[in-house]
Amino acid sequence: IVVKLAVMRKQIWTEMASLTVRAAGVVVPLTQRIGKSQVRPALVQFRRSSARTMATAKQVISTDKAPAALGPYSQAIKAGNTVYVSGQIGLVPGTKNFASDDVEGQTEQVLKNMGAILEAAGGSYSNVVKTTILLADMDDFAKVNGIYGKYFVEQPPARATFAVKGLPLGAKVEIEAVAVL
Repeated sequence: IVVKLAVMRKQIWTEMASLTVRAAGVVVPLTQRIGKSQVRPALVQFRRSSARTMATAKQVISTDKAPAALGPYSQAIKAGNTVYVSGQIGLVPGTKNFASDDVEGQTEQVLKNMGAILEAAGGSYSNVVKTTILLADMDDFAKVNGIYGKYFVEQPPARATFAVKGLPLGAKVEIEAVAVL
């Protein structure tokens, strides 16, 4: 029985030697040969190497056409073909001044800032797949929605909107985004 099981196991591994997985556009074998007739699982090695690849694929996106980060974070991060845009508030680039005291003016500036970051990453509003809007006052929802709609006309992204207790520097609106290039 032991010999028969060993023979069956060898046959299974031999058949598996030709199996592959397609991940992130790369074809990776599920097994690897370690001798003329020996085959071992390669999936563990694939996971290790893909994690290393992802770590090196992380790229900081930065532009002077949008306000600098207010803390220890980046304007955006590009990982593979996905761009994660940090929450933007209505500051005029190069200053700590809001474009306006009202939510409409701040929303317009937020979206201009986001557009500049998306452009620096090689994308545009049409690449955005998800946004999150933070409002200091939910009564401003309709005003923000009207301006937001001018930037995302066709195939608008998925979105969540929340009212929060406070925003950085007393902003009235903050928007973050995820884009796929």
